[in-house]
Amino acid sequence: MTLAHSDISQMLEVASVAARLAGQRALEELTYIKTSVKNGGELVTQADGICQQVIISRIKEFYPDEGFIGEEGPGGKMLFQPPRTSDPVWWVIDPIDGTNNYAHGLLNFAVSVAAIHGGRPIVGVIYDAPTESMYTAAIDTEAQLNGSRITVGADDISEFNSFGIDSHYTDDMAKGIHEIMRRTRFRNLGSTALHLAYVAKGAMIGTVSTVTKIWDIAAGAILIERAGGVFGDLAGKAIFPMDMNAYTGQEYRILAANKKVYPEVLKMFAVT
Repeated sequence: MTLAHSDISQMLEVASVAARLAGQRALEELTYIKTSVKNGGELVTQADGICQQVIISRIKEFYPDEGFIGEEGPGGKMLFQPPRTSDPVWWVIDPIDGTNNYAHGLLNFAVSVAAIHGGRPIVGVIYDAPTESMYTAAIDTEAQLNGSRITVGADDISEFNSFGIDSHYTDDMAKGIHEIMRRTRFRNLGSTALHLAYVAKGAMIGTVSTVTKIWDIAAGAILIERAGGVFGDLAGKAIFPMDMNAYTGQEYRILAANKKVYPEVLKMFAVT
């Protein structure tokens, strides 16, 4: 089934409102933060689950039969609710991307909501609640920040330009990471979604993340694409389309950058 522009526009509006409501709730919950550890090594707060439910409840008002994948599921596992339609749309949700920051009162976090159809993101929203910055994109519209068009920059790698680096990387990636750190003003904001949003608006020339899951990247992937950038894995391959029914929490090593920087960074991580 081909979705009409009006269908996609409504999805984008629903995602935007849901993300804003969740972001506002996250800010309210800051006063009452309670943390625990899930999966042996990840912080989670009471707000993560609350905000995810805010998003799902809002979306289900309009799309009660569509599928959901979210970071916060039962028993510390991911949420996986298959759709009940013949031509499924999956909503992919990270209620608080940057939970470790959030749990410690560092206001670098974002809400990420995407709609996936045919294995590809067709709508993406990243909401930076502390600054009230709403990043949006859809398959048939340009990337925007608070209603104004944004594009990736055209700057090359240099000591004056910022590049986002994830907190975690493996030994085999050390050479590439150190090269980025040597040649740029590297940044680690503690949120993959925010890194992707900043690349989309040209504030960063690129970003590398090494242990991302689909809810970290789905919204950012379409944002980068519609802003004129390139999004893929560290081997230069596309991550989407993917079989949503088969997703069980696989991790991805991703690179997003402007078209000038992307091939240069790939060389840094090339296996020799």
